[in-house]
Amino acid sequence: MKLVVLDRDGVINHETGGMLMSPKEFEPIDGSLAAIARLNQAGIKVAVATNHSGIARDMIDIDTVHSIHQRMTTLLQQAGGHLDMVAFCPHSDANECSCRKPAPGMLYSISERLRIEASDAVMVGDSLKDVQAAMAAAFQPALVKTGFGQDTLDTNKGLEHIPAYTDLAEFVDVLLTSLEKDT
Repeated sequence: MKLVVLDRDGVINHETGGMLMSPKEFEPIDGSLAAIARLNQAGIKVAVATNHSGIARDMIDIDTVHSIHQRMTTLLQQAGGHLDMVAFCPHSDANECSCRKPAPGMLYSISERLRIEASDAVMVGDSLKDVQAAMAAAFQPALVKTGFGQDTLDTNKGLEHIPAYTDLAEFVDVLLTSLEKDT
């Protein structure tokens, strides 16, 4: 595995039930930032792919979204980690774009920019849209039970074959253990 792409809300930070509207609303899930740092230390690239339709709906401006991501990267740096890329879709469902998850556009962009094949990448999310985007981009899908993850598993049939983890920290533990066994 060379690349892990993470959904933001519900995977890295606590799900608010709506969209983040300010940097102070970004509150990391316990262990998520340390988990990203562990991926970095293992030489795995880490990116974020998040939908942010509030821009298209004039609920939030792009500068505020950048400020939210700056808070995320600052807190991550304090935990000893970094992100190789942050991608976000500013469109709403009405725009019918190719980047808004479940469309695979953001994952294609991340893969191309970081020069990593889809077969060497996993998308970790907490929603059906994350799984669908991963599958459309030929990434390996994984779910965490934080955020909307448990509800996603409970309400969608056919996800039994998708690996599901308690949280991002458990996903990283399992991934790094399996990579160690392969070497």
